Amino acid sequence: MLFDDRHDAGRRLAARLAPYRNARPVVLAMPRGGVPVGYEVAVALGAPLDVIVVRKLGAPGQPELAIGALVDGDRPEEVLNADVIQLTGTSPSYLAAEIARQRAEIRRREARYRQGRPPAPLRGRTVIVVDDGIATGASIRAALRGVRRAQPARLVLAVPVAPPETVTSLRCEVDDLVCLSTPSHFGAVGSFYARFGQTSDEEVIRLLEAARRVPRQAHQEAAARRP
Repeated sequence: MLFDDRHDAGRRLAARLAPYRNARPVVLAMPRGGVPVGYEVAVALGAPLDVIVVRKLGAPGQPELAIGALVDGDRPEEVLNADVIQLTGTSPSYLAAEIARQRAEIRRREARYRQGRPPAPLRGRTVIVVDDGIATGASIRAALRGVRRAQPARLVLAVPVAPPETVTSLRCEVDDLVCLSTPSHFGAVGSFYARFGQTSDEEVIRLLEAARRVPRQAHQEAAARRP
């Protein structure tokens, strides 16, 4: 086990990302498990924290088998697995319906997590996408391509742990990639944590709100110290 919990992983990741503190970064966390990691990174860098919601596209009759992934933004980004689509005989009509269903779920989650706040502006900013770990990389690839469409000045992927082949395949999607550990024998992401309980929607909302208060408090404290 490499990490005590997601907060421990986030603090360790933040230490590696310290050079970005002066770049005015925006931290985007993958809910739900990526949010505690992203929270620690955002607090350490003095950066705004937001979510980027990605949904798996499930195969017909096998919802756990991914035929692709969908990330929403100004323009939805789809990453499809053509081999699995062909193997499962997924029809164009099923695929369209699954995309529509998952897009609606993305909208629902975004509204719940942001509580009426607008998404963080990304254009021209250094954007750091954070998750608690990566296995195959399908969901994170969709997220990165969605963020790239928003035209950030620099796109960074930061995760505590991922298999080496996944890290290699994702380097072409980003300007920088920070991964603390790339074990050759990789099972589930949770096997690298001592505590890896499910992160609730309520915790996601609480951490997003807590992250919003940190820069405001720092600004108020700095103002109070001025003569």
